[in-house]
Amino acid sequence: MRNVFFFILIAALLAGCEREQPRMPAEGKAAEPAYGGTIIQGSIGEPSNLIPALASDSASSDIVGLVYNGLVRYDKNMELEGDLAESWEITEGGRVITFHLRQGVTWHDGAPFTSADVMFTYELMIDPQTPTAYAERYQKVARAEAPDAYTFRVTYDEPLATALVSWALAIHPRHLLEGEKVTESPLARRPIGTGPYTFVAWKTGEKVVLEANPDYFEGRPYIGRVIYRIIPDSSTMFLELQAGGLDQMGLTPLQYARQTDTSVFKRKFNKYRYPAFAYTYLGFNQRRPMFQDKRVRQALAYAIDKQELIDGVLLGLGQTATGPYKPGTWPYNPDVKRYPYNPQRAKELLADAGWSDSNGDGILDKAGKPFAFHILTNQGNDQRVKSGEIIQRRFKDIGIDVQLRVIEWASFLKEFVNPGNFDAIIMGWTIPPDPDAFNVWHSSKTGAGQLNFINYKNDEVDELLERGRRTLDQQERKTYYRRFQEILAEEQPYVFLFVPDALPVVAARFRGIEPAPAGISYNFIRWWVPAGEQKYKH
Repeated sequence: MRNVFFFILIAALLAGCEREQPRMPAEGKAAEPAYGGTIIQGSIGEPSNLIPALASDSASSDIVGLVYNGLVRYDKNMELEGDLAESWEITEGGRVITFHLRQGVTWHDGAPFTSADVMFTYELMIDPQTPTAYAERYQKVARAEAPDAYTFRVTYDEPLATALVSWALAIHPRHLLEGEKVTESPLARRPIGTGPYTFVAWKTGEKVVLEANPDYFEGRPYIGRVIYRIIPDSSTMFLELQAGGLDQMGLTPLQYARQTDTSVFKRKFNKYRYPAFAYTYLGFNQRRPMFQDKRVRQALAYAIDKQELIDGVLLGLGQTATGPYKPGTWPYNPDVKRYPYNPQRAKELLADAGWSDSNGDGILDKAGKPFAFHILTNQGNDQRVKSGEIIQRRFKDIGIDVQLRVIEWASFLKEFVNPGNFDAIIMGWTIPPDPDAFNVWHSSKTGAGQLNFINYKNDEVDELLERGRRTLDQQERKTYYRRFQEILAEEQPYVFLFVPDALPVVAARFRGIEPAPAGISYNFIRWWVPAGEQKYKH
């Protein structure tokens, strides 16, 4: 899952980046950029909603990112730059931001984009009738103004470290949503934005189709059509890639390391590898009595061999996670408590917490109830499924009966994650460049549909998160976030499992791909295919 900003925050440090050299035309001459052609991308999940304020899953956010724009965005070096805003000034000690908007931008239906759309988006986000998990940052705005058609100003009562990046929020069309109930808008299925691609079609369970916006303010994208094919199984997706039915997907470690090292594959595709700004975790629902004892959660952490997961699931293409930040980044705390694989210590902690095998059946019990629960994860993600299988075996070794359930993505979110209807889950978060983790960890974010769905509550964590976003001084923020990680490491509401490597693959006919700290997709509108190699016409 990702929040509404995640489509611009699919970031990765370039350290260790690998790729094969792009193919040159047979005659050895450099081809010239050409318009046209189609790229077919594989998507594990079906989108849930294409209205940005309501889009919290990755499948929706990927599409939203091409259809809409924010006021700002990250460039290839993960520095903020203008998007719908040409420039801005920050004054009054960081409390006031004045945006100067691009002129001449139009929505896909031809209506002009103005500051009224930005004001409407702000009002939509703070409207209690809007079921969004991301209102809190906008509720911090003391005053919003649109003094003219191309100026938008926000004033805060106190500095907010994430104020500027919060305006990477996709701007919504006022003329299509004002006066309408956002949850019933047809834009959920047929979005209209200002972005580089316009919506064409969504065939449920099959595909979403976008076409290049010829009037895009940064210039028409080279690739004429983008098709997201919905293929819930990564093995099936890989077969489609090999057969020519896909041009781009994220490889599994097995596919990357062992199934693509052939001369035929290398002629057809370019592979990339870089440490992802993401982590995978096992999260415990704090509403369940069995997980409310810290000793139990710590015991489960000791029962998991993280290196076994990295070697067996990632084939070494990743690193151990110890908290919600990526190793090597400025907020990361390398000195937190760790839980090396120690099943004996796990058993001791469980015994201290009152769990024992009183009837000799091999399963721990307490007050007549066996220690048994379900781990849920989503269909189509082999890393999570395989991790779940290994964890299931390791928990059995210490006397815990675990059942692993693998659920289709849309149902997983709607029926289990959003309402908090689970015992434990294996999921992942994308890590944004700014360390503000308020939406995921603050106790005010535990309601239905919000992102603290494990119901974690800690007063000191709340205070640290609040302080961390109130100061603009990085060293002061670092102190708060290091302590925040210490608490999470001690309490183990998540067992942070691993930080995987990102392993995208793209058909070799696509040119213009330039890996950078922001990954490979930051300049997607400048990818192109030589006219003679364009595989699909439309």
